Amino acid sequence: MPATAPQLEARLRTALQPAVLQVLDESAAHAGHSGANAEGFGSHFRVRISAAAFAGKTRIQRHRLVYDALRDFTDAGLHALAIEIIEPSPEESPP
Repeated sequence: MPATAPQLEARLRTALQPAVLQVLDESAAHAGHSGANAEGFGSHFRVRISAAAFAGKTRIQRHRLVYDALRDFTDAGLHALAIEIIEPSPEESPP
């Protein structure tokens, strides 16, 4: 069964406790492309996220935190994940 946006959102909320989170399933826009599945959902996602856990980390480290949180989904067939990091506001950053 392909992944769903609510499943990814729940996992990211648990793992990173984001202040801002939006998970979009963009699979339908990739129909017929490599990695698309027959169901038309669950293969291509966009994540927009801001979390205090990103403070002081490089772009690569921030992306790695997201990929690590979703590893079992990618292992199960999630083909593409676009990550948009939103800089944490000063009140979201740890002291």
